[in-house]
Amino acid sequence: MPTYMLAFVVALFVTYLLTPQVMKLAVKAGAMDAPDARKVHTSPIPRMGGLAIFAGFVFAVLASMHVSREILGLLIGGTVIVMVGIVDDMKPLSARVKLIGQIAAALVMVGFNVRIDWLSNPFGEEMLYLEMFSVPFTVLFTVSMINVVNLIDGLDGLAAGVSSIAAVTILLVALQQNIWVVAILTAALAGSALGFLHYNFNPARIFMGDTGSMFLGFMLAGISVLGTVKSAATIALIVPVVAMGLPILDTAFAIIRRYTNGQPIFKPDKGHLHHRLLALGLSQKQAVLLMYAISGCLGVSAIVLTEVSYVLGFVIVVSLLGIACYGARRLGVLSSGESSHSHS
Repeated sequence: MPTYMLAFVVALFVTYLLTPQVMKLAVKAGAMDAPDARKVHTSPIPRMGGLAIFAGFVFAVLASMHVSREILGLLIGGTVIVMVGIVDDMKPLSARVKLIGQIAAALVMVGFNVRIDWLSNPFGEEMLYLEMFSVPFTVLFTVSMINVVNLIDGLDGLAAGVSSIAAVTILLVALQQNIWVVAILTAALAGSALGFLHYNFNPARIFMGDTGSMFLGFMLAGISVLGTVKSAATIALIVPVVAMGLPILDTAFAIIRRYTNGQPIFKPDKGHLHHRLLALGLSQKQAVLLMYAISGCLGVSAIVLTEVSYVLGFVIVVSLLGIACYGARRLGVLSSGESSHSHS
């Protein structure tokens, strides 16, 4: 069995077996997600399920590969973000404290030399060396990915499924380019997210909470950054960004929507894509499956980008953005999220 398959299977089974234990632990610890006007569920559900995802991932990595300095940095940074998530799932932290925790986790990873030092220039042969911007750029990329996954975690199974699709996309590109470290890590991440999805798909018995969504975002970012260290191409960053295009654009639209409506940018609203799909009359399951399908198409597009010329790649990315903006306008994602029909 190839090592990456071993990592996938181990992560899947460990997470699958541990999630019921984490459910009991969350109930005991009082880490419950109570329903409110903005949420879709109607009775309290245990959260902190990310603990099982984290355990499955770490166990699979330790069981299937040599832990180098960079991987140790990823695991320690991941542990920091999980600890921030656990505290937040027990007693919600302010946005500022969470952001400090996210930056700290990213800096731990950077401290172990997992950082973006240079990017290849799509329009020329020479490299763009980031030098003094290397650390802030890596931290910004990592914190952005953490929050993108965190923000899409609004429907049963949505964040776990979309993260799995993104992880499998990066895995396929890593196999194509023989970057085995990235392949094994993404296989472990996909396995742990899918092992959890069994309990998290609608109707969910447990939520991953910030423990899970921030960990998945951190790992998708960290593994991608590690990909830039291991391979000589910006494609290592382009692939996860396109694969995570749905939550990234949903976040961008939320920022534009709140800004244009004079709302605080961090104030939650009901204007996210998944809220709009529910307002159109789709069930939770239908909305999530539609968003999986869109993410799958974006994943395929990301893989195609690694095979085509820069010019064609640019055309594909611009076309995808055009379709996304058109769809967002039609669904009303850019208008106020507090319209009368969105309070179901």
